[in-house]
Amino acid sequence: MLTVDYRRLGLQAGERLLDIGCGFGRHTYEGIRRGASVVSCDLGVSELEGVRAIVAAMAQDDEIPDGVGFMAVNGDATALPFPDASFERVIASEVVEHIPDDAQAFAELARVLKPGGTLAVTVPAWLAERICWALSDDYPAPNAPGGHVRIYSRAALRERMLGARLQPSSAHHAHALHSPYWWLRCAVGLRQPIEANRLVDAYHRLLCWEIEKQPRSIKLLDRALNPIIGKSIVVYAHKPGHLARNLLVPRARPTAAPLPTKDVADAVA
Repeated sequence: MLTVDYRRLGLQAGERLLDIGCGFGRHTYEGIRRGASVVSCDLGVSELEGVRAIVAAMAQDDEIPDGVGFMAVNGDATALPFPDASFERVIASEVVEHIPDDAQAFAELARVLKPGGTLAVTVPAWLAERICWALSDDYPAPNAPGGHVRIYSRAALRERMLGARLQPSSAHHAHALHSPYWWLRCAVGLRQPIEANRLVDAYHRLLCWEIEKQPRSIKLLDRALNPIIGKSIVVYAHKPGHLARNLLVPRARPTAAPLPTKDVADAVA
């Protein structure tokens, strides 16, 4: 289930992509399939190990184009362990709403982006998030450890990008059908198991089916509802300058602390 539109991101085969706050790697895998060399960066070591295992499985199944590189790096978005201008494209999906010093995070995202490169930032959309906060104190708002510390409007997100000397461009909403699911869960109680409520359980199974099967009718409904109740908003920005393309696989060793069980970088040939 992708939130970022790779056509708007402009990702091309051979480019370097940073997936910051990669989580379980959904944007990483798509970047690799499209022929990009991807660095997956996250604070969660267990998530990174899971991403690395899936990329290894992709390699075994010959799902990775020749010449593509991959790294799993444990790092902080406010102090990224990469040199300036390291990546043609950067994705920060559902990350900055967790970071108290988001201005510093945006400064770091801009620093590691190449001139002429593109940044895609996704955050919970204002309306969907405001309703969740109003319905439940258990929703990951500021009172929850590691929760969302703020709600962004599109204007606020663009302001942060401009403050980092980036030029915001297009924007869109995503995952409209997920908003009612979270409103329903917040209303009945997030501490309950999903299976404890028939309606929540049925909606959850519907979303799982939609993600797996991707029926055209549901995709069209989601697209129609996105401008109204989209769960996430995605804003794209460009770094001023000309993109000097270097389509070689990255070999520089990052300065981040290595993962505890393996080397920090895995090259996938």
